[in-house]
Amino acid sequence: MAATLHDVSKLAGVSIKTVSNVINDYPYIRESTRAKVLAAIAELGYTPNLSARNLRIGRSNVISLVIPELRNAYFAELADSVMRAASGRGYAVLIEQFGNTREEELAVVRKARGQMVDGILYSVLTLGEDDRELLNEVKMPTVLLGERIFDGPKDHVTMQNVEGARAATEALLRDGRRRIVALGAHPGEVIGSAGLRLTGYREALDAAGLPLDDELVIPVDTWHRADGARAMRAFLDQDVPFDGVVAFNDTLAFGALRVLQEAGRRVPEDVALIGFDDIDETRYSMPTLSTIDPGRDEIARRAVDLLLRRIEEGADTVQPVEVAVPFRLIERESTGGPPDAATGRSLPLEPAVTH
Repeated sequence: MAATLHDVSKLAGVSIKTVSNVINDYPYIRESTRAKVLAAIAELGYTPNLSARNLRIGRSNVISLVIPELRNAYFAELADSVMRAASGRGYAVLIEQFGNTREEELAVVRKARGQMVDGILYSVLTLGEDDRELLNEVKMPTVLLGERIFDGPKDHVTMQNVEGARAATEALLRDGRRRIVALGAHPGEVIGSAGLRLTGYREALDAAGLPLDDELVIPVDTWHRADGARAMRAFLDQDVPFDGVVAFNDTLAFGALRVLQEAGRRVPEDVALIGFDDIDETRYSMPTLSTIDPGRDEIARRAVDLLLRRIEEGADTVQPVEVAVPFRLIERESTGGPPDAATGRSLPLEPAVTH
C-alpha cells in the first residue's frame, strides 16, 4: 500500500501538521526537523496528494488551451509550444478543440468555464469584433490568441499578420516577380488571418506601384493541403499568367506545390512560392519552403506569462494588453534561397508591438 501522511509522521516522530508544513515549504521549521521529515518521505517513498493540496489552495495548476483543430499543423505546434512554456512554470495544459463552427466554439468556451482549470488560452476563430461582450461572461483569467478580436476585454497575444504577409510578398517582388498569386483569401474578411494577410499583400503591391489584379486573388475556405491543391488546380485551368505565389499558410503552399510540380511548373524557376507559419515540415519539403516564422514560441511564452500573471496576481489587476510578437522572413529553396533545410536566411526580427 502507498505510504500515507500518518506513516511519515510516525517514522519522523513529528505531528502530521509538521509533515504538512514541510511538504508545503512552510518557512518556520527547524532544519533538523525538516531533515527528519524529508528522510522519512524518502525512505517510505511517500508522494504528496497534489490534487488535494491544490483543492485546499483553490488552484489546480492546470490551464486550458482552446484551439480550432489539432489537424492544422500550426495549432498542433502551437499546442506543443504552450505545453513547454507552461511546464516550465509548473502548469499542465488541457487541450480543447472546437472545429470550425460558431456553435462548437461557444460550447467549448462555456464548458471550459466549469472545468477544474485556473485559466484559459483561447484561440478565437469564428467570433468577431461584435462579440467582445461575450468574453465578459468568461470570469476566469483568459488570454486571447489569434486575429479575430482586438482591443477586447482580455489580454491578447497575436502575430504581425499584415507585416508578415507584406514581407513575404516583397521578397517575391525583389526577385523580379510581378504576377503574384494570393492563395487563401476569404472574400469580405477584414479582421482575421486571411483578411490581414491580404492587406499585407496589397500593401506590398501598392508600394511597388503594381495594381491589384483580382484574377490573382484565390479564395480558399479552409487552409489544408487538399484545399491548396484543389484551388491551385482550378486556377491553372483558367490559364492566367503568374510567376509567384504567396500562400496564406504553409499547408496551402504544400498543396499548391504538389499541383505545380504535377503540371510541370518548376519551383522556383517558373513560379516562386512562399508560405506562412514556418511549421516543421517546411524544412523537409522538396524544395524546402520559404515562409514567414510568426514567432510561435514567443506567442506561447508571452501568452502563458500573461495568463499566469492574471492567475497569480488576480484576474483584474491591470488593464488588458495587446501584444504582437516579432516575425522572421525565412527564404529557402522555393524562392531561390539556400538549400539548408534547417535554418534558411532570415531578416532581422521585427520588434514586438505592445499597447
